[in-house]
Amino acid sequence: MTRPSSQGRKPSVRTPPIRQLTVVWHPLSPISVVTLRRVRRRKDYLKGLKDGLGAKAASMIAAEESYDIAEPTIDTHIVKLRLSGADAFFDAATAKFAAQAIRKVAEVGWKPLHLLATGSASPGTVMKPAGLENSQGIISAASVKGPADDQGMKNLFTFLNKYFPEAPREGFVAFGYAISQTMVQVLRQCGDDLTRQNVMKQAASLKNFRSELLLPGITINTSPTDFAPISQLQLMRFEGDHFKRFGEVIDGDVGD
Repeated sequence: MTRPSSQGRKPSVRTPPIRQLTVVWHPLSPISVVTLRRVRRRKDYLKGLKDGLGAKAASMIAAEESYDIAEPTIDTHIVKLRLSGADAFFDAATAKFAAQAIRKVAEVGWKPLHLLATGSASPGTVMKPAGLENSQGIISAASVKGPADDQGMKNLFTFLNKYFPEAPREGFVAFGYAISQTMVQVLRQCGDDLTRQNVMKQAASLKNFRSELLLPGITINTSPTDFAPISQLQLMRFEGDHFKRFGEVIDGDVGD
């Protein structure tokens, strides 16, 4: 662990739910992959994908492309991936390039099963710039609620109306709010001992904690040897102008 005084909040891209995302629909179809070059998370995405595919990974991954953040567009990479003949596309690009990928996939007439990394599954930041018509049917996954009529979301909207009225009402904002609630729980567990050591101890001692914005069935658990708080996700499909969740919550034991 290279950063002993930090802890992530997003589900690990190597967890079984992330791996399950890549195989839940077309377990025997060739897959092409695009990721960001020279970023550790790229290696994690590829490892998660390959772990999910198991012994068939070498034969099923038809092509891999990685782009550089300095490139103006991702278009040439998408054209190369299309030529691979794959009918599933795992898109691990960051937001700007994910939007470009969605748009280019449509422009070249490629119609793969499009699996989008959770970090880029934003209707406002990614799908709308890509074109809503181009984004239909894209599959991703989530751990927090989107806009919905329940008390947790009402509390979030009340908070936003007071402190951040211009914020978009979508999952990324809910995710940030859920992170803050998790931090509050850590501080509560600390009591009066707010030393760095105790903060980290309590952050690594969360047991079945639920932010009010987590999806039903998803809980946060950490330990001194496991700093990844979330190991559960629910799949979602883009329909119209928003993602619609489907299926059961995928637990961390799936695929192991």
